[in-house]
Amino acid sequence: MTADDPTTRLFGLLDDLDADVDETIDLADEIAASGDRALLPRLEAGLERSIAERNFYARELLGGVIAAIGGTGALPVLLRASAVDLGDDQDALATEIVDLVHTDPPTARALLTPLAHSEDPAVRARAEWALHFLPD
Repeated sequence: MTADDPTTRLFGLLDDLDADVDETIDLADEIAASGDRALLPRLEAGLERSIAERNFYARELLGGVIAAIGGTGALPVLLRASAVDLGDDQDALATEIVDLVHTDPPTARALLTPLAHSEDPAVRARAEWALHFLPD
């Protein structure tokens, strides 16, 4: 990947504390709008890195991009990311998860149910929370 690759540029902006917020959001929106599923592995790796670095801003922004590109199939990745307490309110990430659950309830149920039985109590709790948004 080159330095002018949009995903590489986004990662750079997310690492730069002085980066322009509007530029960062606009670039994230551009990547999300591309719908390029081939970007998911890099975006998911970036999400994991943001969690390891305790960067809740990057987690929220990348979570939104992953949700936009990956759709309901991204629920396990987003849910596991959400299960890590970084001390933020996770409003945007929680909204993405709920929206994906509402978008395709049968797929959401199939993906979330195994996570509700996870050995990780944080993942299990987040999955149980998300399952409450399924229609009866």
